[in-house]
Amino acid sequence: MVSGRQSSDRREPSPPPPLSCDPGQNRNEIKNGTILRLTTSPAQNAQQLHERIQSSSMDAKLEALKDLASLSRDVTFAQEFINLDGICLLTQMVESGTERYQKLQKIMKPCFGDMLSFTLTAFVELMDHGIVSWDTFSVAFIKKIASFVNKSAMDISILQRSLAILESMVLNSHDLYQKVAQEITIGQLIPHLQGTDQEIQTYTIAVINALFLKAPDERRQEMANILAQKQLRSIILTHVIRAQRAINNEMAHQLYVLQVLTFNLLEDRMMTKMDPQDQAQRDIIFELRRIAFDAESEPNNSSGSMEKRKSMYTRDYKKLGFINHVNPAMDFTQTPPGMLALDNMLYFAKHHQDAYIRIVLENSSREDKHECPFGRSSIELTKMLCEILKVGELPSETCNDFHPMFFTHDRSFEEFFCICIQLLNKTWKEMRATSEDFNKVMQVVKEQVMRALTTKPSSLDQFKSKLQNLSYTEILKIRQSERMNQEDFQSRPILELKEKIQPEILELIKQQRLNRLVEGTCFRKLNCRRRQDKFWYCRLSPNHKVLHYGDLEESPQGEVPHDSLQDKLPVADIKAVVTGKDCPHMKEKGALKQNKEVLELAFSILYDSNCQLNFIAPDKHEYCIWTDGLNALLGKDMMSELTRNDLDTLLSMEIKLRLLDLENIQIPDAPPPIPKEPSNYDFVYDCN
Repeated sequence: MVSGRQSSDRREPSPPPPLSCDPGQNRNEIKNGTILRLTTSPAQNAQQLHERIQSSSMDAKLEALKDLASLSRDVTFAQEFINLDGICLLTQMVESGTERYQKLQKIMKPCFGDMLSFTLTAFVELMDHGIVSWDTFSVAFIKKIASFVNKSAMDISILQRSLAILESMVLNSHDLYQKVAQEITIGQLIPHLQGTDQEIQTYTIAVINALFLKAPDERRQEMANILAQKQLRSIILTHVIRAQRAINNEMAHQLYVLQVLTFNLLEDRMMTKMDPQDQAQRDIIFELRRIAFDAESEPNNSSGSMEKRKSMYTRDYKKLGFINHVNPAMDFTQTPPGMLALDNMLYFAKHHQDAYIRIVLENSSREDKHECPFGRSSIELTKMLCEILKVGELPSETCNDFHPMFFTHDRSFEEFFCICIQLLNKTWKEMRATSEDFNKVMQVVKEQVMRALTTKPSSLDQFKSKLQNLSYTEILKIRQSERMNQEDFQSRPILELKEKIQPEILELIKQQRLNRLVEGTCFRKLNCRRRQDKFWYCRLSPNHKVLHYGDLEESPQGEVPHDSLQDKLPVADIKAVVTGKDCPHMKEKGALKQNKEVLELAFSILYDSNCQLNFIAPDKHEYCIWTDGLNALLGKDMMSELTRNDLDTLLSMEIKLRLLDLENIQIPDAPPPIPKEPSNYDFVYDCN
């Protein structure tokens, strides 16, 4: 044991990245009895490694690069090494030395092949701290990194880091995006998706997403056409989604991003109003009419009465379900969905012609008040589907909610619409709806679609099958069941019983939250590049007095040993817990910090002066668990949505259990009256 007299530049240079403190106060914070470990200062480490990686001995150089790759994760060391112009040295080694390393690998020992891998790893780790701008790199360096990706046979670790570097270049610099786009083609990336290494596949899709995201608006559709020509969708479906292995979270995220970017191509049509004077656009409406009513007799004389033709067109447009029978083009002037609705209608009419004709003729033969207007329904349905899929919104940094079925068809959105418009017509008939019920029908259809999507169907046919099982009658049953489960008894005796048992339930919830904190949670370190997963772990001590935390090399598969979490924070030192925009790490500038989903998962522990422990929860459930648990430790109320739901559920269960003996007995609103005293007490038996 030693008392705290340790120079700040001689302390262990590995504070966890979530911890932020003023270095000048470190010495005063060391308490008597704290165990310190003497180690080389970051500045000295950086100086020694800077010299060692330039050694003439290949073995010494390899060992130095290996150490550099490991130490570069620490921001303090990284700053010192970068101050020595270390980044420039590494880029020069990559530009000029890689060919020599590869020759040595063939001629001499296999270990020389690791040199490039360690060099690139160190470079990636150093750049990940955001100290050096990406705009400083030469075209020669970009070409060299691109060449590693373009080669058919390349070491897995080198390929992985090269893809990570290209992704970061594209995301962090407009100039570098243009240079990378010139060096890398989709055709050169496709072979990496056809392999069996999921990490390489993940990084490859990440690069494609980055190129897609940063492409100018006028280039995105062109890029989408190239992706279609190269059959990217079917390759991902075959080699990633339907491969015989589980999809990890990062791959799921990249597939989600690709899904969002693909659907965002529809935004232009969604926000384009129809020009009633544009003949090409009007011809689409004529084509819809022609397909539906082609079998009906046309006037033999094409130059027949204009009034007669107008009357016939008006009649047909009414049968097609347009609001404006005279000029249907006016129905498509609202954005969203704009011209996208008309595109969907034409696709349905051409590719599912029998179903289209059946729906139109079926409804045109009904009474006016019971017909399901195809035109109006298509417009509102397109708008609803765009809302469900969030067309036009940027992808979230944390979401991994991709749908496999959208990777099974080149025109997945249009096919999605075709299935849903037939569902809408079926639900309309089941509800025996009239025009006044239009909004009610749309609400039911939205519920049917959302419930089917939550099951993550693997194909459009499976999605269609799920919808078949979600008839209007089934939706009513589900709603009734949910209402019964959430039933809130309002009689006074029940309310009094609730008040009595609520403290017990809250204490039960509190204990569960604290037990979860004792188990601990693995948190991911996120950055705007999302280059690769880095993790740190935090848990509460069994006596609820100390938070233990520390870095992890990878996501833990089992229990994390206590001795691996070197840092700790006494609960007594915690001043406050803040969430969302109030968190210090959410006030920094950057694309990630502005993301709504990340803001909803962020919380920070404030302690001492100007010190904080910053968190971004892996999901909403863990966010609620930790904020509830921390508030419970501080003696504050647990205010999360999860606590409210748990309280409602447990209260409802407890009340139902206590009322089992009273089944089918009506509980009065008021207590029964006290009976009058008896006229005599002859019935009393004196035991004495």
